Amino acid sequence: MEYKRILTVQDISCVGQCSLTVALPILSAAGHETAIIPSAILSTHTAGFKGFTCHDLTEDIPAICAHWKKEGISFDAIYTGYLGSAEQINDVLDMFQTLCKPGCVKFVDPAMADNGKLYPAFDLDFVKEMKKLTSAADIILPNITEACFLTGHEYKEKYDEAYIAELLAKLRREGAKTIILTGVSYDDETTGVVVLEGDTCQYYRHRKISKSSHGTGDVYSSAFVGAYMQGKSAYESAGIAAEYTVRCIEGTIDDPTHWYGVKFEPQLGYLIDCLK
Repeated sequence: MEYKRILTVQDISCVGQCSLTVALPILSAAGHETAIIPSAILSTHTAGFKGFTCHDLTEDIPAICAHWKKEGISFDAIYTGYLGSAEQINDVLDMFQTLCKPGCVKFVDPAMADNGKLYPAFDLDFVKEMKKLTSAADIILPNITEACFLTGHEYKEKYDEAYIAELLAKLRREGAKTIILTGVSYDDETTGVVVLEGDTCQYYRHRKISKSSHGTGDVYSSAFVGAYMQGKSAYESAGIAAEYTVRCIEGTIDDPTHWYGVKFEPQLGYLIDCLK
């Protein structure tokens, strides 16, 4: 397997199996050197826990990047997840200019919305800034809600292939290059991922699990990045990440005490086998 250096920028939820506590081990298991810039440190994630602590690290990011630039540190890929502010988006845009090796792949998961709504911390001004980041990326990984906010496309819970094709076309017009559109479901039994790369559009369909689990978007995106940076195609990476994420959910769903995330660690061996 190729040995790449990847930088991932997102928050740390110290307990909760999401964001950096997911991205770092998954990318490492995929065989990559993984550097991190935490955008914030939370005691837990914000879904279901009460009284969590949060320390914003926006002010620290420029100094970290300046030190790396002075040391000549650069990356084969930069992958962003949850970013807490427009200022952090601009910091990442600067990283794209200053910390990339030749051929660096820029991945953006525009983690800001789901189920037709923005997350409480964000507004339409944040969406406007996120558009700058997705247009600068090589590969974006939005869900349908995020894609709708990025394009102004009407959000629908029920849709057909024509609706998805129009959404993809609008993302392209907004500057997106390769698009990995997650959570695309045309029936009640299955869901999947639409991959638009160049002029080729493919759909990876897999079984649907009715129970939602926090952090699975981060699991999926991290597995995708790990696979892609090992030389898999975008479509192959989308399928590997989907099957890995489903296995993580299935390994957790019968444990009511584990409500805050998915048990992704026991399935890392499966991911490693997929990448051999």
